[in-house]
Amino acid sequence: MAPRLSPCTRTSAATIPRQVSFHFSDATGCKLACAEVLCCFIVSFDYATSSTLIFQSFLTFMDSSLHVIAYSDGQVKVYELLDSLELDKWQLQAELQNITDPVSRIGKPACISASIAWSPRRGEGQQASFAIGFNSDSPNFNSCKIWEFEEAHQRWLPLIELGSPEDKGERVHALAWAPNIGRPYEMIAVATCKGIAVWHVGFNPESDGRLSTENVAVLPGHNGEVWQLEWDMGGMTLASTGVDGMVRLWQANLNGVWHEQAVLDCNGSHQ
Repeated sequence: MAPRLSPCTRTSAATIPRQVSFHFSDATGCKLACAEVLCCFIVSFDYATSSTLIFQSFLTFMDSSLHVIAYSDGQVKVYELLDSLELDKWQLQAELQNITDPVSRIGKPACISASIAWSPRRGEGQQASFAIGFNSDSPNFNSCKIWEFEEAHQRWLPLIELGSPEDKGERVHALAWAPNIGRPYEMIAVATCKGIAVWHVGFNPESDGRLSTENVAVLPGHNGEVWQLEWDMGGMTLASTGVDGMVRLWQANLNGVWHEQAVLDCNGSHQ
């Protein structure tokens, strides 16, 4: 089944307040393009499942393309396209729930939004993986979890949950997975109402079979919700924007201590 609108699906559009959108524009990560835009959020409503599409993300991996869709009932669907020239041949690869307990035990959530970040790692021997977190009324669904495709059994498995015991139920507003150029660990930024948490995730499982995780920083700065996170191409600088309308740049010093490097607005002023 292709991820497209079915006869029982309608679309609706809602205008949301002005937001700041940005991206790093060159290979060195020294230039940042930002723009204030009036966003129009398009959603699709499926009467058969009573669920709204709240986020989708694409990835080209090896010889195929992957498409992850998150819905307002907490359901996650992964589609695969084997031939990029046949865009009508998307196939449903998996249906997931971003939880560790059965849905029947905790009930279905009401999800406002979701955030998805693909692993930038590519190449032979690398499995496709992504991080996903929800902004919902159910703490069990919210926390950021990393999923990886297991080639041997052709299935997606949850690898690790990012969050300290007291923060695992926090609503996730944005995610960003840093490019890795020679680091012995992955780096993922997770934005909740408590700030932007920067996580280190080890490559190799420990004795208990789990990957090691370490929360190395919690970055404050935005007076309210964070809307977007993005790493530069070297994975050294993290940019964030939120309800304060500012773009903030973050870096770690040689001792690994994170600090705010600069504050920008769309008019070009610098603090």
